[in-house]
Amino acid sequence: MYIVFLRFGAQRAQAGQWMAQHGQWLKQGLDDGVFLMAGSLGEGQGGVVLARGPDRDSLLARVAQDPFVEHGVVDAEVHAVSPSRWAPGMAELFAPAAA
Repeated sequence: MYIVFLRFGAQRAQAGQWMAQHGQWLKQGLDDGVFLMAGSLGEGQGGVVLARGPDRDSLLARVAQDPFVEHGVVDAEVHAVSPSRWAPGMAELFAPAAA
């Protein structure tokens, strides 16, 4: 499982120009089952995506295709997380996506 932080970068002012394409990128990740959740970070810092496999390199490639990343609107940080405890029913939700 991964947490992807998309923190506003040098070209933040261009966010509006790329918003529709960024939204489509998020939708595709959700439709593909790779992204489980996407939302805003507080205080206008950027956004966050909760993702699952199939593997880190594939996720990094997908993140690099985000128009916000491509155009410097955000800087991406990808953090691997290895949960060891779950609330009932959560482990199945976060099981790795099929390749």
